[in-house]
Amino acid sequence: MRRAALFALLLILPVAVGATVLIPIEFRELVAVAPVIVHGRVVDVRSEFVDGRRSVETFVTIEAAEYLKGDLGNRVVIRVPGGQLGRYRTIFVGAPEFREGDELVLFLKSSGSPLPYIVGLSQGAFRVVEDAHSGRRIVTTAIVMGKQDGAEERVVRGDPTRKPLPIESFRDVVRQVIASQGAGK
Repeated sequence: MRRAALFALLLILPVAVGATVLIPIEFRELVAVAPVIVHGRVVDVRSEFVDGRRSVETFVTIEAAEYLKGDLGNRVVIRVPGGQLGRYRTIFVGAPEFREGDELVLFLKSSGSPLPYIVGLSQGAFRVVEDAHSGRRIVTTAIVMGKQDGAEERVVRGDPTRKPLPIESFRDVVRQVIASQGAGK
């Protein structure tokens, strides 16, 4: 009897279920997939209703300090799913959040969209901060790069070998990956 009642209830109350599945992206693949890699600072963050006021998205303006790949000009506006506008909020799991003044390295793509978006959501957004001890600017998100021979490699949370890189070292790694991909073509 309980099963029949539960089944009837499930038929009466149709529920739309949505999910976001993020597959970890290896760093070389991230560099290859992104036609644009920009290092810059957030100068504006604004949220707007989209899709006939059904959801809220965030539009972030980046002042480019340098491009490691591609070029979209001195300022670029990107679209990030989710955001808050007054009492309305759309949450998109995996989407990064930004504030004015944030320094970032972003891996961008714009297939079919007038505004670029971040490849792999948060996976394509690397934050740059000042190290409290050394005063150097470091990229806080560790790079997830597999072995060259394609052998499987486990990614372990808290692994001490995965640590923040100085921005100069991060740039060098990106350039090395771009160079190695150019040589392989």
